[in-house]
Amino acid sequence: MNTGQRPRLGVFSRMTPRTMEPLARKLFKGVLFVEVAGAVGAYWLFHRMNVSQVYYKSNEWAGIYGIREQDQETWSNKQ
Repeated sequence: MNTGQRPRLGVFSRMTPRTMEPLARKLFKGVLFVEVAGAVGAYWLFHRMNVSQVYYKSNEWAGIYGIREQDQETWSNKQ
C-alpha cells in the first residue's frame, strides 16, 4: 500500500557515485580498435595494390599517367 511516503534506504542500499572511468575505458578501447583496424586496412590495401596491376589502373583512373612506363624503364635498366 502506498501512503505517499518515500521508502527508507538502509545503510547498504545507498548508491555510490559513479565515476567516468568505465565509460572512458570503453571509449578508449573503441577508438584503439578503430585505429588498429584502420592501420591494418591501409596496409592491406597498400600491399594489395603494390603486388597487382590495380596500382597502375587506379592511377590511370585518377588521371596520373606514365608510372607504368617509368617502372618498365627502371626494371629494364636494372637487368
